[in-house]
Amino acid sequence: MAGIVIFLIIGVLVLSLFPWDLLRGPVNRYVSDQLGRRFEITRHLSVNLGFTTRVSAEGIEIANPEWANDPYLLKADAAEFDIKLLPLLRGKVVLPNIRLTQPRIGLQSQPDGQRTWAFSHDTSEKGTAPQIGSFIVDQGSVSYLAKAQGADLNIRFSLASESGNDLPLSFKATGRWNNGVFAANGRTGGALQFSKDYRAPFPVEVNVVAGKTRLQAKGSLDDLSTLAGIDATFNLQGENLDDLFGLLGVVLPATPPYKLSGKLDKKEKIWAVSQIEGLLGKSDLSGALSFDQSSAVPKLTGKVQSKIMDFADLAPVIGMMPSDLSTAKAKSASTSTVSKAALSAANKKPEPAGVASGKVLPRTPLDATKLNAMNADVTYSAADIRHVKELPLDKGSVHVKLNAGVLQLDPVSLGVAGGSVAGTIQIDSTVAPAAITTRLDVRALQLNQLFPTVENTKTGFGKFSGQFNLTGRGNSVAQMLGSASGDVAILMGKGEISNILLEFMGLDGGEVIKFLVRGDETVQLRCAAAAFDVKQGLMTSRAIVLDTSDTLITGQGKISLANETLDLLFKPQPKDVSILSLRSPLRIGGTFAKTTAGPEASALAGRVGIALVLAAINPLLALAATVETGPGEDADCAAVLSKAAQPAAASGKK
Repeated sequence: MAGIVIFLIIGVLVLSLFPWDLLRGPVNRYVSDQLGRRFEITRHLSVNLGFTTRVSAEGIEIANPEWANDPYLLKADAAEFDIKLLPLLRGKVVLPNIRLTQPRIGLQSQPDGQRTWAFSHDTSEKGTAPQIGSFIVDQGSVSYLAKAQGADLNIRFSLASESGNDLPLSFKATGRWNNGVFAANGRTGGALQFSKDYRAPFPVEVNVVAGKTRLQAKGSLDDLSTLAGIDATFNLQGENLDDLFGLLGVVLPATPPYKLSGKLDKKEKIWAVSQIEGLLGKSDLSGALSFDQSSAVPKLTGKVQSKIMDFADLAPVIGMMPSDLSTAKAKSASTSTVSKAALSAANKKPEPAGVASGKVLPRTPLDATKLNAMNADVTYSAADIRHVKELPLDKGSVHVKLNAGVLQLDPVSLGVAGGSVAGTIQIDSTVAPAAITTRLDVRALQLNQLFPTVENTKTGFGKFSGQFNLTGRGNSVAQMLGSASGDVAILMGKGEISNILLEFMGLDGGEVIKFLVRGDETVQLRCAAAAFDVKQGLMTSRAIVLDTSDTLITGQGKISLANETLDLLFKPQPKDVSILSLRSPLRIGGTFAKTTAGPEASALAGRVGIALVLAAINPLLALAATVETGPGEDADCAAVLSKAAQPAAASGKK
């Protein structure tokens, strides 16, 4: 027994006094063979043997593969690391602890999947990377190059020597990420944790600037290699949430400038963002989102909402600049200043930026790549929609579903003018050009709320209903509508409408003068209908009727969604007797950007000609040509509404 003890003591002394530098050559050759690239201890080697062996080396170099830009994966003044022997015999490198002094680390990944840190002769994703526990760096640098990510970064580390510092390791990163300017700085615990099996979570503070996106985060994480176990708070701000696609791979809509804060957690491959609070433009935003990367195609789920949503902030979503929605139509003149100039001003529309000259419909192309990069199931609601200049929205919600490149807004629900617009919109990006299907039902829109900027509609009341059923193909809103086919119908039953509008449409000068003196009045509305059959972007009227106790107005014409032009003719037939009436049809034409309205030229010229001939005989007889005897008759409202509500395709018409 004593002999065995003496033998063990001698063995320990021999090993502790063994000149390990004599083995630097064999060790360098063996490790190089195991790693699949050159490994060299350049100055001094000492080893403390055990099942977990501690190796200390002065001057250490690990080469990168020949294809790498940086010749070294690692070059350090000194290195100390623990290595487990049993896994090494199976070809697996397990390093529970590493400490490097003034290291230079060169990381690079190739578009084909090769990585400099994948040890073995195979440097692709199948290659075996070492399992690292904790990592301490004292005054070092890391370069990272990844062309597929548009990344070229340089990171410098500095370890503070003072005790009692919870975040002694500071870092600063500069370069490019996603081909944009990138800068970051922050502090962490002294030992970077690459595996939760070795140490408790360590603290992190980070500030990042990537292009126009800024992130501040503070918290802790368990595993640096997979970014697992993140528990942090954050502040995020930028010019457009759409920029996060290039940075994080998350598909979000285009937005105005934003500022958001919240709580970030990551477990396994699921990123969870909760307690979201902030602003998108002038709209508030709150809620929670989850981004699951466990499948081949990641998925975004969650629920977000706004208490107050500024309508102008929707502009980027539909491919327009925010300023496009901030310019309202000129207010219609009051009844004391009705004129053609006022009507022209009321019809004048702003020309949005981001669209073709003289056009209104957005032409921003759809990025089909983004719709195929992610799946989604997210709901959004706005309790109060404000600053709507031309369309009186008051609230809305949408359920966004994105699956395999097919985007569904189902359902879409909007509160409009005291009523509602609800339905579904689907965009299929798996075909080229993309296919869109729209089904919207309009219910109980209040007439006096529908045109809030037009003073003369405020005295009328009644409820509109209708349907929009359209299918089209295209990679922008303009292309989709320009190729759309289907039907559009708007219907209204009994109500009241401003008389002065009817008289003005009918060019009834006597009635206009009368109402200018006495003030506006309302007349009973029996029914109204405007229905169009749509084929390849051309809307052809199926029925246009406005029947009141005062006037019967019928119309016909076409609207081209492809060319953004309109040509509509309205024929007023007053039911009362009035002088100064030319009873000329009213033609509305021009483009969506510049609408024109005026009497139909040929009909008005004939009436004026007769008046001039009679005036030559006797000036008083000139009034005879303008006397209106009221030939208009009541429309069959039941038949009108039935016809308007039935598309040509449903009725068997070609």
